[in-house]
Amino acid sequence: MLREWTRADTESMLRVPTVDDDKYSRGVVGLRTGSLAYPGAAVLGVEAAWRAGAGYVLYTGDARDAVLARRPETVARAEAGRIRVGAWVIGSGTDAEHRDSAESDALDAILHGDAAVVVDAGALDLAAEGTAPRVLTPHAGEFARLRARLGLREQDLDDQKAREDAVLETAQRVRATVLLKGARTVVADPSGDVIVVANAPTWLSTAGTGDVLAGAIGALIAADTGRALAESAATAVWLHGHAAARASGAGGDDGSRTPGHPIVALDVAESLPGAIGELLSGRRA
Repeated sequence: MLREWTRADTESMLRVPTVDDDKYSRGVVGLRTGSLAYPGAAVLGVEAAWRAGAGYVLYTGDARDAVLARRPETVARAEAGRIRVGAWVIGSGTDAEHRDSAESDALDAILHGDAAVVVDAGALDLAAEGTAPRVLTPHAGEFARLRARLGLREQDLDDQKAREDAVLETAQRVRATVLLKGARTVVADPSGDVIVVANAPTWLSTAGTGDVLAGAIGALIAADTGRALAESAATAVWLHGHAAARASGAGGDDGSRTPGHPIVALDVAESLPGAIGELLSGRRA
């Protein structure tokens, strides 16, 4: 089934904390992201997880100093220990070629755990591995390499129908939800459901915004709305696009489009709370 994800769909997925909630029940997001070469990816993903509503963010990667300098609320340690993580984010800002045996073991444990895993960038070579529920988040180049690794034929991603078919085929091959980022982001799960999200301004195509998206997806999954992973992922994509529109000034309430202005990835993360608040206000109206 093919459907376009809407503002109303996104509103229906947002969970408002109750008086009975605590930091754990609001959602625990674990991130094993970033590296000495790319610490910014870790900072952006952690920032987004917090800004998208996580109650607790655990960071276990190699960019702890950078993460804590930006977000001191974060718990940074080598492993989760007794902390029950609701969703993991792995791969952003890492390189599979530089992965040592200890890192491979850590990722393997995450991918064979109970919590859902957002698999991004440098961990996409592990896409077909593990038993945990997974959401893969490649951009077009990563998607082409992933399909080649899986032995799937090359597709014309400029053709929307071919793009949707390719994402669904890949999801069914790896038995996981696959999210192909782009102006029209396509999300597919192995059951055959395909969702298209197309609300992002063109200013969103800038470095680091994928790291922000990965963190936001982790927060939406960890919130445990009881909905399918593909729907949580689509919600995060819509919020990500809406936050970018708010940050860039693109759009217009009267139905016209205004061009807006340049933004950076951190602007998008910082705009997530306002985007969520706007939707929650609309839901109460």
